[in-house]
Amino acid sequence: MSHAALATDQTVSRHLSLELVTEHETLRAAQALRFQVFSEECGAQLHTEESGLDQDLFDLHCEHLVVRDVQSGQVVATTRLLDSSRARRAGGFYSEGEFQLVGLPQLRGDILEIGRTCVHPDYRSGATISVLWSGLAQLMNERHYAWLMGCASVGMGDGGVQAHAIMQRLRERYMCREWLNAIPRLPIPAMDLPDNVTAQLPPLLKAYMRLGAKICGEPCWDPEFNVADVFILLRREQLCPRYARHFKTA
Repeated sequence: MSHAALATDQTVSRHLSLELVTEHETLRAAQALRFQVFSEECGAQLHTEESGLDQDLFDLHCEHLVVRDVQSGQVVATTRLLDSSRARRAGGFYSEGEFQLVGLPQLRGDILEIGRTCVHPDYRSGATISVLWSGLAQLMNERHYAWLMGCASVGMGDGGVQAHAIMQRLRERYMCREWLNAIPRLPIPAMDLPDNVTAQLPPLLKAYMRLGAKICGEPCWDPEFNVADVFILLRREQLCPRYARHFKTA
């Protein structure tokens, strides 16, 4: 799948390519980007064997997608992938460490979980996300995954005000427990929040909602990253028509 997609970021005239990681050095570059974004930028308390890299045991079982700047060769975005068969070898999906996923065994069709998604601050444009999404689309087509799932994070640096305000926006329109009920193992602290308090959706969470994803329960607090993780489930058959063509034709 090397260089399966090529796009131009018109705002800064950059060419971006996509690849499925096959080399150890590329994986290390992705882990370095994750460390830069999650630890240095967002303040996550990461406990890794190698300084400057975000690593955990799931990396050994996951596949990894990266977006490169073609001119510089720099890895500028990444996400990691864990499907049903790999999850069995890993002892479960990453999300199961944060949520009790009631109904997971009953989901019909193969599942693709994505996680550790991040983009370099200089490349946070629509073009970069589009290239990453095109890679997911191609994999879902080629491997016939029925479901896409994962977590979208909301910062808790304000004590949870943003997370609660965002959940107020999401519950009415996007909450669905028809297929799966995600019960957080560590719920975020309760808070009385006026109905008129609003907050912007983080870019990744907004991207999921535009694709047609649903949230399957209340958020889980991840103290290590100091974020509220919202569990997302996307049924391929219910992709938003505006975006479904990308998944059908990628």
